[in-house]
Amino acid sequence: MPSANEEPARAASLRYVIIGAGMAGLLAGIKLKARGETDFVIYEKGDRVGGTWRENRYPGLACDTPAHSYTYSFAPNPDWGAYYAPGPEIQRYFGAMSDRYALGDHIVFNTEIASCRYIDGRWRIDTTDGCKDIADVVVAATGVLHHPNIPEIPGLADFKGRWLHSARWPEGLSVEGLRIGVIGNGSTGVQIVSALARKVERLVHFQRSPQWIMPCPDIQYTSEEKRAFRDDPARIEEVRNGPEAAARRARFTSAIIDIDSPELAEIQKIVEDNLENSVRDPALREKLRPNYRAACKRLIFAAHYYKAAQAPNVYVEASGIEQVEAGGVRAEDGTLHPLDVIVLATGFRVDQFVRPMVVTGHNGADLEALWRIHPRAYYAVTIPEFPNFFLLNGPTGPVGNFSLIDIAEKQWSYIEQLIEEVRVRRSVGVAPTLRALETYEAQRTEAAKRTVFASGCKSWYLDAEGAPQVWPWSYAHFVEAMSKPQVEDYEFFGN
Repeated sequence: MPSANEEPARAASLRYVIIGAGMAGLLAGIKLKARGETDFVIYEKGDRVGGTWRENRYPGLACDTPAHSYTYSFAPNPDWGAYYAPGPEIQRYFGAMSDRYALGDHIVFNTEIASCRYIDGRWRIDTTDGCKDIADVVVAATGVLHHPNIPEIPGLADFKGRWLHSARWPEGLSVEGLRIGVIGNGSTGVQIVSALARKVERLVHFQRSPQWIMPCPDIQYTSEEKRAFRDDPARIEEVRNGPEAAARRARFTSAIIDIDSPELAEIQKIVEDNLENSVRDPALREKLRPNYRAACKRLIFAAHYYKAAQAPNVYVEASGIEQVEAGGVRAEDGTLHPLDVIVLATGFRVDQFVRPMVVTGHNGADLEALWRIHPRAYYAVTIPEFPNFFLLNGPTGPVGNFSLIDIAEKQWSYIEQLIEEVRVRRSVGVAPTLRALETYEAQRTEAAKRTVFASGCKSWYLDAEGAPQVWPWSYAHFVEAMSKPQVEDYEFFGN
């Protein structure tokens, strides 16, 4: 395989560059090897595989998708320790996948891509450290949860304690006996509060707006259950796609796409009952009660948050933050909360995708210009004027709806079919027409206005204009769309 500094000779076979060695990038590498492809490289900006599971190491980190569903379909893992696997265990799984499928020789670590430029029918790639490469196909598996969002909080620089973003949790940080402030109450903030409540002297949870909490089982698999999964893989398939899993997926899909559906009403009742039955103090209960529909923001799955929020050393601050001072955080009601550590559980810049990488397509097409209002991609996978530039879990995909691994696997099947069309037609590349993208976007935007995401809350699903940038249709429609590309919506280059 040519090194990152060598310019590969043009050959009958295609050369692939994959950007990112997280879940989706490893998937692409595994699938290429299964096809007998060997001329590919995976560039990874970090020092090991795992993507978001490498970036995040905070206490309580876990996936809110059942572990057996957050697994490659072709590589089940009977040894998950829990129904909802903790982050370190997921990271080990992806490391094991890299080893099992011998991807190590294809991965270049500690290397970030600066630019991809389409010139004379091939992609010219430059890294931030000055290396160059050439590819026929680029697979952008960069994910969305890797650019930390650091909010502009007045006075943060004046804080005399320690502040950190949750995705930059230091190894070995001891919190015992400290006063901790957690800013943000998405999944990350809820997980951190749940994990630290019993360890710290005092914990203040700053919430901009309350979250609906979906109760979930805290199931730890016994050695006997793991052995049963190992001896009978059908048990794993039951967890992944059995009647209960299918019903849960159908209920959630129906709830999202129809705010007047009985499925959303059912979810609303579950989360309201959870709040009513779990929080004893009426004043705290009202602090924790959202004023929007369930699932308008990404639902929080948590087994222990309400218990943690009621601990005597935990205080939920609902009045908002006025500023950070040398000794702590002052709330808008004037209360100063003395703190030793401030944790920013404030999420990621989810509108970045491949950015800040510069991507220039056919005839100098500028991705930044195309994405000026918000990131766009035809069915979340391809972009007009960017031949053979494919996105896994790209913009407007069902990132908040289903298992991201399941999404990526179906998207890869779609990509493989497009690449095969390129081969059959003896073309250089393939990209959707602008008309196809604009038709898709118009239909998607109109449908998104009717989803629960547009029902009256602020969330990371919304763009700067308040429009949901998500998949607004059913899971069945996604499966159908990914099953076979509509080649009439594509143009082929160089044939």
